[in-house]
Amino acid sequence: MTDERSFEAATSSYRAELLVHCYRMLGSATDAEDVLQEVYLRAWKAFHRFEGRSSVRTWMYRIATNTCLSALDGQSRRPLPTGLGTEAADPRIPVVADDERLWLQPLPDALLGDPSDAVVVRENVGLAMVAAMQDLPASQRAVLILRDVLAFHADETAGLLDMTVAGVNSALARARKTMGEHTRRDGRRADRLTEHEQSVFDEFCRAFADHDVDGVVGVLASDAVWEMPPFPGWYQGAAEIGELTENQCPAAAPGDLKMVPTVSNGLPAAGMYMRDGEVWRPFQLDVISIADGAVAHVAAFFGEDLFRLAGLPAVLT
Repeated sequence: MTDERSFEAATSSYRAELLVHCYRMLGSATDAEDVLQEVYLRAWKAFHRFEGRSSVRTWMYRIATNTCLSALDGQSRRPLPTGLGTEAADPRIPVVADDERLWLQPLPDALLGDPSDAVVVRENVGLAMVAAMQDLPASQRAVLILRDVLAFHADETAGLLDMTVAGVNSALARARKTMGEHTRRDGRRADRLTEHEQSVFDEFCRAFADHDVDGVVGVLASDAVWEMPPFPGWYQGAAEIGELTENQCPAAAPGDLKMVPTVSNGLPAAGMYMRDGEVWRPFQLDVISIADGAVAHVAAFFGEDLFRLAGLPAVLT
């Protein structure tokens, strides 16, 4: 019992940041949850051998990073539809899901709890950054996260990954080049929305709940992007997204949808619920980037697990 208490006291404060680390590495909130359990199991089994030659935090990051690298071995990257290298899709063509591909997932902020350092943890987990990281080989991804996001020194990173310092520096240079070429900027963080930006978000939610397609189009930037894995197509332009909403969203009348505000990847988000008889059930989780006073990007994710992770109800009445 003493060892268990000692282990918990030494490691519990790192859970939120290690979850974020696993998410950045894996691109999946559900996988990150599972891998974090494995990380803590491995750490518990090895705790009696911990000799204090590094900090507990560094030791935990070593275990977490290598557990993630093992999980990624042989696994394909998790892109968003915009990361597939295709042109924008035609909203008049019926959507068809690609359920064979592994897709990027969002990270609901509710998973991070509310420790004193959670605000710092949330600073560097934007959806655009995590999506861009998926273009990197796993080892480069690990080096970039450890060096540029977590600010480990080159020699520390080399020790964590069993690499040379020269190898770390080379991997970091290649990763930075790739990220510089492909990273889209996220919009304003949810906790920093201006009054106007908050009104834009509120209008976005109201318009869907009221089946007001013109209202949806009205808050979109002219070059806004909409994507919704597992559907591989992505859509650009307010009018095109309006046509997609009008013709392919299953909602047909006001009240068919309910929108519940939340936060994911530090961004404003909404759980969209679809009417099913007398109740409303989870349909999609919309993660929204607001920039220059308009909705610039929406990533809509499907799956009831995401609603659970976001702490959203399983059903609305």
